[in-house]
Amino acid sequence: MDPLNEIFGWFAGHWWIVFPLMGVGGAIAGRLQALSRQHHKQKLETLRLKGEIKAAQLAASGQIAPQPSPREVAQQHANASKELLERLFAEHDGITARWLDYELDVAKMIAFPAMSDGRQPLTAAFLRAKKIADALRPSTSDAKVTEQQVTEYLDAVGNYAVAFEIAEKDARRLRDSTFTEDERKRLERAQHLLKVAIDQSATPAERQTAYRRVREELEGLIDLSDAAVENLEKKVALQLEPGRAPEPATDPVAADPMPQPVADPLPVREPLTTADPVRRTAPLRNPEH
Repeated sequence: MDPLNEIFGWFAGHWWIVFPLMGVGGAIAGRLQALSRQHHKQKLETLRLKGEIKAAQLAASGQIAPQPSPREVAQQHANASKELLERLFAEHDGITARWLDYELDVAKMIAFPAMSDGRQPLTAAFLRAKKIADALRPSTSDAKVTEQQVTEYLDAVGNYAVAFEIAEKDARRLRDSTFTEDERKRLERAQHLLKVAIDQSATPAERQTAYRRVREELEGLIDLSDAAVENLEKKVALQLEPGRAPEPATDPVAADPMPQPVADPLPVREPLTTADPVRRTAPLRNPEH
């Protein structure tokens, strides 16, 4: 019998063994490929080390300037990325602080209401830019971020800054022009009452009354945030005079003790009468005798 036919006959009866053999062959091929990649990396690392040694030798002899190693290049890139993130953090925080100045100061909210009105298109665009910049901001300047992430955050902070400048200029241009005549009068009254509410020379009753009227005038016109209300209440509240101690409570019994009985005064004896000096003298003699 032909040996080739015997082999084909055996495979015809054991055809299922092909699948395990394919799996084993694939595993062997994958292992060989991994070993090849590892060998290639080791070869590249060896060439890199030889190149660094050669460059150091040439630099020592003064023939060529030393070239930074890949590790040094990576460290330089990390330092540059950290410095850039710190500058971006400072700019990001600065814009947010300027925005919070409008959100927490009721006087500015009354003067420039569009800056706190999300229905205004430019203000809405600024709030969207703020949301994007906050989302792309890394946790710290030492965070491991890619160059693409740094670039995206850089663009987001730039858009955030531009959007704020545009929204602020538009709010200062509009002021209260988007309100009706009656609403503008209410804003004027609220602005005047606000000055009384935070006036240190006013009495506590005057300040509290002015504060309540400010809230009433702004009702339905400007939506004050909880932080703005808390900040305003701190300005309205009077502080105790420094160095003044509370007066101690007095006991009415101790303050007004029972009077002690007074003994009857001794009788005063009348002084003895003395002779009249005129009577003791001899009478004048009559000059006729």
